Amino acid sequence: MNLTSPRRSTPNDDENPAQVELPHVLVTVATDGTLTATIDGTPFPAPGETAWTRTTFGPLMDAITKDRTVAVRVEVRECDGSVFTDIIRPRAPRRAVALPEKPVPETRRSRHARREPRLMEVTADGFVPGEDVAAAVIVSHTDATGTGDARALIDLDTLPDTAGQEVILLGRISGTFAVRRLT
Repeated sequence: MNLTSPRRSTPNDDENPAQVELPHVLVTVATDGTLTATIDGTPFPAPGETAWTRTTFGPLMDAITKDRTVAVRVEVRECDGSVFTDIIRPRAPRRAVALPEKPVPETRRSRHARREPRLMEVTADGFVPGEDVAAAVIVSHTDATGTGDARALIDLDTLPDTAGQEVILLGRISGTFAVRRLT
Protein backbone atom coordinates (compact mmCIF):
# COMPACT_ATOMS: atom_id res chain seq x y z
CA MET A 1 0.00 0.00 0.00
CA ASN A 2 1.48 3.31 -1.07
CA LEU A 3 0.97 6.00 1.58
CA THR A 4 2.58 8.81 -0.41
CA SER A 5 1.10 10.48 -3.41
CA PRO A 6 3.09 10.35 -6.63
CA ARG A 7 5.47 13.25 -7.15
CA ARG A 8 4.21 15.71 -9.66
CA SER A 9 6.52 17.98 -11.55
CA THR A 10 6.25 21.68 -10.94
CA PRO A 11 6.99 24.46 -13.41
CA ASN A 12 10.33 25.09 -11.66
CA ASP A 13 11.49 21.48 -12.16
CA ASP A 14 11.78 21.87 -15.91
CA GLU A 15 13.27 25.36 -15.73
CA ASN A 16 16.05 24.58 -13.22
CA PRO A 17 17.41 21.09 -13.82
CA ALA A 18 20.18 20.06 -11.45
CA GLN A 19 23.52 21.07 -12.93
CA VAL A 20 27.04 20.59 -11.72
CA GLU A 21 29.45 23.26 -12.84
CA LEU A 22 33.14 23.18 -12.09
CA PRO A 23 35.32 26.25 -12.41
CA HIS A 24 36.99 26.11 -15.83
CA VAL A 25 40.74 26.72 -15.65
CA LEU A 26 42.44 27.50 -18.95
CA VAL A 27 46.24 27.35 -18.97
CA THR A 28 48.00 28.49 -22.13
CA VAL A 29 51.65 27.55 -22.61
CA ALA A 30 53.83 30.01 -24.54
CA THR A 31 56.86 28.92 -26.59
CA ASP A 32 59.21 30.21 -23.87
CA GLY A 33 57.52 27.95 -21.26
CA THR A 34 55.58 30.68 -19.47
CA LEU A 35 51.97 30.02 -18.57
CA THR A 36 48.93 32.24 -18.55
CA ALA A 37 45.98 31.07 -16.50
CA THR A 38 42.34 32.08 -16.37
CA ILE A 39 39.48 30.86 -14.20
CA ASP A 40 36.14 31.12 -16.00
CA GLY A 41 37.71 33.79 -18.24
CA THR A 42 39.16 35.86 -15.39
CA PRO A 43 42.98 36.13 -15.44
CA PHE A 44 44.82 34.43 -12.57
CA PRO A 45 48.15 36.28 -12.33
CA ALA A 46 51.32 34.94 -10.77
CA PRO A 47 52.27 36.41 -7.40
CA GLY A 48 54.52 39.47 -7.46
CA GLU A 49 56.45 40.33 -10.60
CA THR A 50 57.01 36.69 -11.57
CA ALA A 51 55.33 34.62 -14.28
CA TRP A 52 53.88 31.12 -14.06
CA THR A 53 56.16 28.57 -15.79
CA ARG A 54 56.10 24.84 -16.46
CA THR A 55 58.08 24.29 -13.25
CA THR A 56 55.50 26.22 -11.22
CA PHE A 57 52.51 24.31 -12.64
CA GLY A 58 52.05 22.43 -9.32
CA PRO A 59 51.99 25.59 -7.19
CA LEU A 60 49.67 27.19 -9.79
CA MET A 61 47.19 24.32 -9.43
CA ASP A 62 47.53 24.45 -5.63
CA ALA A 63 46.77 28.19 -5.67
CA ILE A 64 43.76 27.76 -7.97
CA THR A 65 42.34 24.77 -6.08
CA LYS A 66 43.09 26.34 -2.70
CA ASP A 67 45.49 23.50 -1.78
CA ARG A 68 43.26 20.89 -3.42
CA THR A 69 40.09 21.74 -1.50
CA VAL A 70 38.14 22.80 -4.63
CA ALA A 71 37.50 20.67 -7.72
CA VAL A 72 38.26 22.32 -11.08
CA ARG A 73 38.22 21.40 -14.77
CA VAL A 74 41.65 22.17 -16.24
CA GLU A 75 42.39 22.67 -19.92
CA VAL A 76 46.04 23.08 -20.92
CA ARG A 77 46.71 24.43 -24.41
CA GLU A 78 50.29 23.76 -25.49
CA CYS A 79 52.16 26.03 -27.91
CA ASP A 80 52.17 23.21 -30.52
CA GLY A 81 48.35 23.24 -30.61
CA SER A 82 47.77 20.12 -28.50
CA VAL A 83 45.16 20.36 -25.76
CA PHE A 84 44.95 18.37 -22.53
CA THR A 85 41.99 18.37 -20.18
CA ASP A 86 41.56 16.92 -16.73
CA ILE A 87 39.53 17.35 -13.59
CA ILE A 88 41.48 17.99 -10.41
CA ARG A 89 39.42 16.67 -7.56
CA PRO A 90 39.75 17.79 -3.96
CA ARG A 91 41.94 15.70 -1.75
CA ALA A 92 40.08 13.30 0.48
CA PRO A 93 40.39 14.49 4.06
CA ARG A 94 42.61 12.31 6.16
CA ARG A 95 40.64 10.74 8.91
CA ALA A 96 41.93 9.83 12.31
CA VAL A 97 41.43 6.20 13.22
CA ALA A 98 38.87 5.90 15.99
CA LEU A 99 40.05 3.93 18.99
CA PRO A 100 37.76 1.12 20.08
CA GLU A 101 35.70 1.88 23.17
CA LYS A 102 36.56 -1.48 24.73
CA PRO A 103 40.20 -2.47 24.84
CA VAL A 104 41.13 -5.41 22.65
CA PRO A 105 41.85 -8.45 24.80
CA GLU A 106 45.55 -9.09 25.18
CA THR A 107 46.97 -12.31 23.76
CA ARG A 108 50.26 -14.03 24.48
CA ARG A 109 51.54 -13.01 21.04
CA SER A 110 50.58 -9.33 21.54
CA ARG A 111 52.38 -9.26 24.92
CA HIS A 112 55.59 -10.43 23.26
CA ALA A 113 55.17 -8.22 20.21
CA ARG A 114 55.20 -4.95 22.15
CA ARG A 115 58.18 -2.81 21.37
CA GLU A 116 59.11 0.79 20.99
CA PRO A 117 59.66 1.60 17.30
CA ARG A 118 63.15 2.77 16.37
CA LEU A 119 62.52 5.63 13.95
CA MET A 120 64.87 7.69 11.82
CA GLU A 121 63.87 10.87 10.03
CA VAL A 122 65.02 11.29 6.43
CA THR A 123 64.68 14.78 4.90
CA ALA A 124 65.46 16.50 1.62
CA ASP A 125 64.34 19.61 -0.23
CA GLY A 126 63.67 20.66 -3.83
CA PHE A 127 60.31 18.95 -4.24
CA VAL A 128 57.16 20.51 -5.75
CA PRO A 129 54.86 21.59 -2.89
CA GLY A 130 52.15 18.99 -2.31
CA GLU A 131 53.65 16.33 -4.60
CA ASP A 132 53.72 12.66 -3.62
CA VAL A 133 57.22 11.72 -2.48
CA ALA A 134 58.21 8.03 -2.43
CA ALA A 135 60.57 6.77 0.25
CA ALA A 136 62.55 3.79 -1.04
CA VAL A 137 63.50 1.11 0.06
CA ILE A 138 59.79 1.61 -0.51
CA VAL A 139 58.52 1.39 3.03
CA SER A 140 56.23 4.44 2.99
CA HIS A 141 55.07 7.51 1.10
CA THR A 142 54.79 11.10 2.26
CA ASP A 143 53.66 14.46 0.86
CA ALA A 144 55.89 17.47 0.28
CA THR A 145 55.04 20.44 2.51
CA GLY A 146 53.86 23.80 1.20
CA THR A 147 57.48 24.92 1.04
CA GLY A 148 58.62 21.93 -1.05
CA ASP A 149 60.27 19.97 1.78
CA ALA A 150 59.63 16.28 2.38
CA ARG A 151 59.83 14.29 5.61
CA ALA A 152 59.58 10.54 6.17
CA LEU A 153 59.85 8.50 9.36
CA ILE A 154 61.48 5.12 8.81
CA ASP A 155 60.88 2.32 11.34
CA LEU A 156 64.34 0.75 11.48
CA ASP A 157 62.95 -2.50 12.91
CA THR A 158 61.05 -3.19 9.66
CA LEU A 159 64.29 -3.19 7.65
CA PRO A 160 66.97 -5.84 7.51
CA ASP A 161 70.37 -4.89 8.93
CA THR A 162 70.45 -1.10 8.60
CA ALA A 163 74.24 -0.81 8.58
CA GLY A 164 75.07 1.00 5.35
CA GLN A 165 71.41 0.98 4.22
CA GLU A 166 70.32 3.90 2.03
CA VAL A 167 66.93 5.52 1.50
CA ILE A 168 65.83 7.36 -1.63
CA LEU A 169 63.23 10.13 -1.55
CA LEU A 170 61.70 10.41 -5.04
CA GLY A 171 59.32 13.19 -6.10
CA ARG A 172 56.63 11.70 -8.34
CA ILE A 173 56.04 15.00 -10.21
CA SER A 174 59.35 16.85 -10.07
CA GLY A 175 61.55 13.79 -10.49
CA THR A 176 63.67 15.17 -7.65
CA PHE A 177 65.46 12.45 -5.75
CA ALA A 178 67.75 12.40 -2.78
CA VAL A 179 69.79 9.51 -1.41
CA ARG A 180 70.38 9.41 2.33
CA ARG A 181 72.33 6.85 4.38
CA LEU A 182 70.66 5.43 7.49
CA THR A 183 73.28 5.79 10.23
